[in-house]
Amino acid sequence: MSAPVYVEDGCTGCGLCVAACPFGAIDMVDGVAVINEACRACGECVDACPVSVIFMRETEATVSEGKGVMVYAEMSNGSLHKVSFELLGKARDLAAQLMEPVYAVRVGSGVEDAAKQLVDRGADKVFVYDDPGLAQFRDDPYSDLLAECSNEVNPSIFLVGATSIGRSLGPKVAAKLKTGLTADCTSLDIDPDSGLLQQTRPAYGGNIMATIETTNSRPQMATVRYKMFTEAKPVEAPKGEIIKKPVDMGKLTDRVKILGFEKAGEQVSITDADIIVSGGLGMGDPSGFELIQELASALGGAVGASRPTIDEGWINYRHQVGLSGRTVRPTVYLACGISGAVQHQAGMKTSDVIIAVNKDPDAPIFGISNLGVVGDLYDVVPGLVEKIKEYRKNA
Repeated sequence: MSAPVYVEDGCTGCGLCVAACPFGAIDMVDGVAVINEACRACGECVDACPVSVIFMRETEATVSEGKGVMVYAEMSNGSLHKVSFELLGKARDLAAQLMEPVYAVRVGSGVEDAAKQLVDRGADKVFVYDDPGLAQFRDDPYSDLLAECSNEVNPSIFLVGATSIGRSLGPKVAAKLKTGLTADCTSLDIDPDSGLLQQTRPAYGGNIMATIETTNSRPQMATVRYKMFTEAKPVEAPKGEIIKKPVDMGKLTDRVKILGFEKAGEQVSITDADIIVSGGLGMGDPSGFELIQELASALGGAVGASRPTIDEGWINYRHQVGLSGRTVRPTVYLACGISGAVQHQAGMKTSDVIIAVNKDPDAPIFGISNLGVVGDLYDVVPGLVEKIKEYRKNA
């Protein structure tokens, strides 16, 4: 492949371009500047050349626009992960704006029932790669097959859940397809003028929201946070079709052998919990999480936390709720000692019921709460725990 910058005849060998290049992409060969493959077309050498013999190579972007919104349908514990239904719901919305079909692709073993569920929820076509050798997830064969499917179908958009599997799989597929990938998106929209996918994600530790467009390659790929969108609902008289694709395991890259699995602890994950009790800096010190845990246990819920408590080392990162943590959508969210910065709100404001306990009556968290208690959490929470225990004892 030619470098994106070239040198015409007339180079004097002054070396100013070598000094100006931030990527070490210029070599002096027989007293003449030569651009190597490290070039990133930043243009610094063009400006630095005193005899004006360095030029940017003119290229025309050739983008195959593609058609259709494709979703990778991930499995979890033998059934479709709920993020798959969320992505399918968003894909239907995006496809309706573009007037394009909705596709889903499923890789695994014994996945026909899962494929039917996707059709029932509005997928126009579900591509199935089914083989006993694919029963356990591995990056290599799965990414090979997803890239193969995308190349054959040529969708305009390809969405993957930002789960632990999706975050590993998405970049590999994007690299194979030679396209861009916007990771950890919290919002997806179609630009009404250009028709491009606007992919919004937190940046700089959640302090800003960046909206990104993929202009020069297809498909437009994004990994999308779990619990951000509403699940696709079943459709009346589904008309989608299931397309079984051939699998030749011998032709797939497969460098990893799974020796076994060891389940993590039995703690309730905040992304799956129906009830979350979160603590913030208003607790005063890390021992406050003992009280938060007691309330969560009484309710059968999970423990969450605001980012400042994570930064202080009070609790493990896996509990963090917010833009730079996890996005949650429980039935009930209790915020104890959390002021409610916009970054935290973005990770939990879609909860069905939000209850806040805070000494500051002007705390922003009260602005989005269904129920607010102005008071010291060390006075409020113990009484609440006792009432819950009493209720359950008498129930």
